[in-house]
Amino acid sequence: MTNLPERPISGATVAEQPVDRERQVLERIARSGGRAVFRDPRVTMAHGAGGKASRNLIEGLFLPLLGSAALDELGDCGIVRLGPMGLALTTDSFVVKPLAFPGGSIGSLAVNGTLNDLAVGGARPVALTLAMVLEEGLPAKVLTREVEAIAHCARAAGVEIVAGDTKVVERGHADGLYLSTTGLGVLDPRADLSPRSPRPGDRILVSGSIADHGTAILLARGEFELDGEIASDTRSLWPAVDALLDAAGPHLRVLRDATRGGVASALNELARASGTCIVVHDAHLVVRPAVAGACEILGIDPMYVANEGKLVAFVAPAGADAALAALRRVEGCEEATDIGSVQPDPPGLVLVETAFGSRRVLDLLVGDPLPRIC
Repeated sequence: MTNLPERPISGATVAEQPVDRERQVLERIARSGGRAVFRDPRVTMAHGAGGKASRNLIEGLFLPLLGSAALDELGDCGIVRLGPMGLALTTDSFVVKPLAFPGGSIGSLAVNGTLNDLAVGGARPVALTLAMVLEEGLPAKVLTREVEAIAHCARAAGVEIVAGDTKVVERGHADGLYLSTTGLGVLDPRADLSPRSPRPGDRILVSGSIADHGTAILLARGEFELDGEIASDTRSLWPAVDALLDAAGPHLRVLRDATRGGVASALNELARASGTCIVVHDAHLVVRPAVAGACEILGIDPMYVANEGKLVAFVAPAGADAALAALRRVEGCEEATDIGSVQPDPPGLVLVETAFGSRRVLDLLVGDPLPRIC
């Protein structure tokens, strides 16, 4: 450890110097987080993980060539205005391995995941399209099971599947089954959400325990000698969003579905979009003991692990308590918690305050510790 100089520098007191040094480091980190550039010679698994490589691919290649006003928002869905009506549109693909896992399967994941992208955009889901890529040799009973799961989740969410497509590829080219979906929703008049809207003082809510889905997938693969009763959290988030809109109304700033890259990626995206600093209290995060144990053994931070039925909500201080109480009344969100707040500086960073009083930077995910989880 470097000893502090005996004399203050530039008039600062000894007590102020560590604070100044920390501020300078954080400012340098914040300045390094500019526009991403895509220079990789080949696509890797990390480009689909929701972390730094994904950001480089999207901001460095896709947006410059394909960008539109809606796409540039980098939200979970795009908004289309048809006169007075606002429609939300989203598309997603699912390549999860294995196809079935504790708590769900690729079929339930496809429906809930797509509908949740609409819900966190403030839109009530109304319809889905479904495209299936089937591998030659896929057992008919597996296909039937997944179609039944798709139908069940769609009915439970009150949406119709209005169009679809099917392709079959040669054996060994699709891991059994891939699904692609497009979701259509109608913007709720109570919602006025934007990734640029978080302001200093806002509270940050998470709708329950984190890292359940990614950890369940990991254990279901049987690649590690680990065992635990961990199930995916896949579910529709519209009931939670509906409750938040009712309870918080105009105090609700923005919502995020914390899927690939976990809560950490969602927070980093919003810190950059809003130009604010997000401070998370490590002790306030809800992580189930079995999940925490598995992550600790594997050296994975639960904040980076995917969820499929959890949202992150930024709420103005005046509406935060009502929003949290409303969330806890929704099935599946009983463990909702307030994990931190928005601060003005240093902009664009996410900081975690530990139980020991120290702080660390929670950056975007590097690499892909859990490939093929959705």
